Amino acid sequence: QVQLVESGGGSVQTGGSLRLSCAASGYAYSRSCMGWFRQAPGKEREGVAAIFPFPGSTAYADSVKGRFTISRDNAKNALYLQMNSLKPEDTAMYYCAANPGCRLLLRPDEYSSWGQGTQVTVSS
Repeated sequence: QVQLVESGGGSVQTGGSLRLSCAASGYAYSRSCMGWFRQAPGKEREGVAAIFPFPGSTAYADSVKGRFTISRDNAKNALYLQMNSLKPEDTAMYYCAANPGCRLLLRPDEYSSWGQGTQVTVSS
């Protein structure tokens, strides 16, 4: 099992940037695919980005391609999401999650461990 704690959320204006971090603990982290998800009020949780353990291949939702970058540092048990050119529609609670089986990377149902979330608010 992997324990996860997100940080780095905040409020920015349109076009701004934020970097989310996720601190992981537990033996399975370095062998798990990891993902970032978000959920806005009244909407379903959606996959934003995901990354394999090695060599770190990535997947992104179409809505964030070219603006967001997921990365990981297995030595530090850390996961990151660099978010640039933020838009009001990016406003949501953001969660990191672990997917030991590395299946269907942007599907929330495939993830077994979740953090508590960090809020991102983008104003126009």
